Amino acid sequence: MHDTKALLIDSDFPALFRKPLEVLQINLGYLCNLSCLHCHVNAGPKRTEMMSRETVDQVLALAEAANIHTLDLTGGAPEMHADFRYLVRAARDRGIEVIDRCNLTILEDPAYADLAEFLAAQQVNIVASLPCYLEENVDKQRGKGVFKDSLAALLRLNRLGYGRPDSGLELNLVFNPQDAVLPPEQQPLELAYKRHLQQHYGIVFNRLFAIANMPIQRFGSTLISHGRFESYLTLLKSSFRADNLENLMCLNSLSIDWLGYVYDCDFNQMLDLSLGAATKPKLHISELHPEQLKNAPIATATHCYGCTAGQGSSCGGALL
Repeated sequence: MHDTKALLIDSDFPALFRKPLEVLQINLGYLCNLSCLHCHVNAGPKRTEMMSRETVDQVLALAEAANIHTLDLTGGAPEMHADFRYLVRAARDRGIEVIDRCNLTILEDPAYADLAEFLAAQQVNIVASLPCYLEENVDKQRGKGVFKDSLAALLRLNRLGYGRPDSGLELNLVFNPQDAVLPPEQQPLELAYKRHLQQHYGIVFNRLFAIANMPIQRFGSTLISHGRFESYLTLLKSSFRADNLENLMCLNSLSIDWLGYVYDCDFNQMLDLSLGAATKPKLHISELHPEQLKNAPIATATHCYGCTAGQGSSCGGALL
C-alpha cells in the first residue's frame, strides 16, 4: 500500500488553534468484519490491533477530568472490541453521550445477536455507514451482500425505535462518494435517501451525514495507483471555503488511538501526525492534562482541505 504522508505534510493550510475540549473520539482497534474500499483506517478481518483495558480506563479518567460530554467510538468495527460494552456502560453511567460508528452488518452477525438491543438499552447514538441507497453501489464499495445485511440491520434498529420521532434513539446514516469527487449537497441527498428507503423498504432514520473521502490509507493508496492523487488534492484545494474553518471538528475534539496516543483528529491519527505538530513526539493519554490543550495549535497538512472543501466535511457531516 502506498504511504501518502510524505505527499501531504508540506502544506499551506491555515493555522488552527483549539477551543475547549468536548468530544473524545476513540479508535478501539482495526479489527472489522469488512474491508471497505474507502476506509481511511485500512481496517479488516485480519487486523489484530485492539485497545487494552488499562487504556480504556485511562479514556474514562480523561473524560471525567475534562468534563467530556461525548465519547465517539470508532474502529474497525468498535463493537468487536472485547471491552466495548464495558466502555459504553461506564460512559453512560457517568452521563456521557456515546456515539457508535457502526457498519450495520455487524448487527447481523450471529456472534452479536443481542448487540442492537444493548445499544438501545444504553441509548447509544448510532452513526451508520450506508454509502448509497442502491444495492449495486454499496456492494461495489463495501463487498457483496453488504447492502442486504445493512437493510436488515436498519429494519432491526427501526423495530427497537431507532430513527423514529420522540423515541430518543438517534440513527444517522453516512454517505461517502464512490469516486474521487466531493459529496453532493447534504440536505437534498438526505431527502432522496429518506424517500427511497421509506418507499422501497419502510426504513426511517434521523439525519444523513455527507462525508468526503480523505486521500490517506486505503483510499489514498488507490488514488496513487490510478494516477489520480494529485488531481484529487487539486480538487480539494480549489474547493476550499474559509467559512468552514470555524466549524471544524478538530477544534473541540481529541482523537485517541488503540495504543492510547493522542492526536488532533482521526485523520491525523492515521497519518501518525503528533498532537499539535508533526515534529513533536507522540503524547500518550496517561501523560495528558486537559489544561495542556488550552488554545494549543492543531497539526495540519494538505489532507485538511478535505474538511474545508465545498460544504465542508466532518464526522458529523457537512459543516455549512
